Amino acid sequence: WPKGPMKYNLAIAMELPKFKPLRYRIELDSQVIETEAMLIAVGNGNSYGGGMKVCPSANIKDGELDYIVVNEISIPTLLGVFPKVFSGKHVHHPKVDEGRAKSVWLHAPGEQVWGDGEYLGESPLNIDIKPNSISIFGVRL
Repeated sequence: WPKGPMKYNLAIAMELPKFKPLRYRIELDSQVIETEAMLIAVGNGNSYGGGMKVCPSANIKDGELDYIVVNEISIPTLLGVFPKVFSGKHVHHPKVDEGRAKSVWLHAPGEQVWGDGEYLGESPLNIDIKPNSISIFGVRL
C-alpha cells in the first residue's frame, strides 16, 4: 500500500527529511567520475517504478545501459523536478546528467544499492549489459 506511482511518492515523502547527496565514484566504460549526487540510476529500459521514465532515452535493444545522475540540488528544487520524471523531462534540468555506457561500476562507500525497489546489496556495484543474451518468443521488442 499504496499501489502504482503513489507508492513511490509516499517513499519519497518519507525519505526527504534525511535525503542528502552522497559521494560517488562512477566508472562508465573507461571514464571515471567522482561526484556528489542525490541519485544515480542505471537502466536498459526507459521506465520503471510505476511508469517513471527515469532513463527516457534508454532502448532495450541497443546493447547499452543508460544512466542519469541527479547532482546536488536543494530539496525544494528536487520536489519541483520530480514530477517531470513521469514524462522523462527531468533530464532537461541543468543538474541532471544523462549518458550511455556498456559497463557501469558504481561505488558509494557504506551505502546500500537498490534496483526498482528491491535491495541488491552493498556498494560497490558492477552493471554490465550483455546484448542478445535472451530470446523472448511471442513478444516483439
